[in-house]
Amino acid sequence: MRSLTLLCVTALCAACIVALPSRPKKGTGADRVHDSQPSDEAHHAGSEHNSNYDHDAFLGSEEAKKFQALTPEQSRERLRKLVPRVDVDKDGYVTEDELKNWVRFTQHRYIMEDVGRQWTTHDIDQDGMLTWPEYRNTTYGPLTEQQMEQPENAQYKKLFHRDQNRWRKADSNNDQSLTKEEYASFLHPEEYEHMKVLVVDETLEDIDKDKDGSISLQEYIDDMYPPSEHKDSATEPDWVKSEREQFGTYRDKNKDGKMDREEVKDWIIPPDYDHAEAEAKHLIYESDTGEKDGKLTADEIVDKYDLFAGSQATDYGEALNRHEEF
Repeated sequence: MRSLTLLCVTALCAACIVALPSRPKKGTGADRVHDSQPSDEAHHAGSEHNSNYDHDAFLGSEEAKKFQALTPEQSRERLRKLVPRVDVDKDGYVTEDELKNWVRFTQHRYIMEDVGRQWTTHDIDQDGMLTWPEYRNTTYGPLTEQQMEQPENAQYKKLFHRDQNRWRKADSNNDQSLTKEEYASFLHPEEYEHMKVLVVDETLEDIDKDKDGSISLQEYIDDMYPPSEHKDSATEPDWVKSEREQFGTYRDKNKDGKMDREEVKDWIIPPDYDHAEAEAKHLIYESDTGEKDGKLTADEIVDKYDLFAGSQATDYGEALNRHEEF
């Protein structure tokens, strides 16, 4: 996945900043809503199947990390111990609904763990509420308005005002502070209906370079394949050619050569698409090798350990190293 690199502009800012705010990543629409589940395009990039997608979706790891390598035997053993947690009714089968609910559970767990990690840094007085001054001071330090206006600090100014807008929207009861749930909507706006308008706004702000309120094909490609990164390349990668086709076929629905606001929304937050349901159907389709009854036994899941968890020399889910799971 292609990610947005945050620019550290000055030594002063770098020293003051404790933790940069969570930001959308560049790449596919789902990448852009930062650490949310990847889109189906990321799941099936071209003709290749991205197994890391399944590992993350099933086991709850939303970030691409390297973990301690497991042998196939270790991976199978730990996965088998995890299966009973997914099989809620304990009938010996994992159904599509149970798998769908598990994927949703791991997604929510990731979000709340992300909130918890950052909360301890920002809630200075430990009163269980997070104020804007607390967040600003721990994130941006003593960066003054005058300093922010300096050209070299333009990136931080943009981040600061983006955070400020998110904060106001996340503060649903307008009490000038955020609860943990409100803070979750601040960090992961794509998961909260009232915050999704900001995801569209931020995407346009990042990609719409000529500020005409839409995204042209060139802006779309440049965002994922910046000219500065391929200035010496004579040929365009196949995935870029594929993205050009995607833009013309699926993104630009009214065929006017650009994505308007509604088309951008459909791109990054697809309507009527249930990620957990789609992932559950996919995992069952790939793993139901026995009676083809639309549900999985522990043996069927373990036999497909590489699909659900991975093993040696691959990225695999963090849950397999969570001793409390077993």
